[in-house]
Amino acid sequence: MKKIIIINGPNLNLLGKREPSIYGAESFDDFFTDLKQKYKGFDLTYFQSNIEGELIDKLQDVGFSYDGIILNAAAYTHTSVGIGDAIKAIESPVIEVHISNTFAREEFRHQSYISPNAKGVILGFGLQSYELALQSFM
Repeated sequence: MKKIIIINGPNLNLLGKREPSIYGAESFDDFFTDLKQKYKGFDLTYFQSNIEGELIDKLQDVGFSYDGIILNAAAYTHTSVGIGDAIKAIESPVIEVHISNTFAREEFRHQSYISPNAKGVILGFGLQSYELALQSFM
């Protein structure tokens, strides 16, 4: 059974409440419960933090033992050299995901410090972006 972790960055704990026109009305906890039911062939875990260092610590903690990491670093995608360096330093493949199409938003969101070190990038499909990323590990 493949061990996969979903790591979410800042403000994603507010999914379902935060800007539903962009991020939808479903909470991530509800979505994650459904995802685990649908993909019982994976050992799925979830971690969320609003703190950059905690995200880096989690990447380092799981980055040598998990079969895959699905990462939505949220706003840190566009600002954190540290998270980009952490992904470069670990062995587990990372799929970068975004709920919205970051290229259809403000210009600063077009830059990613994650992408150069990620196995792939999926964006713009709402919460389904996570499911598409998970399918890439099948």
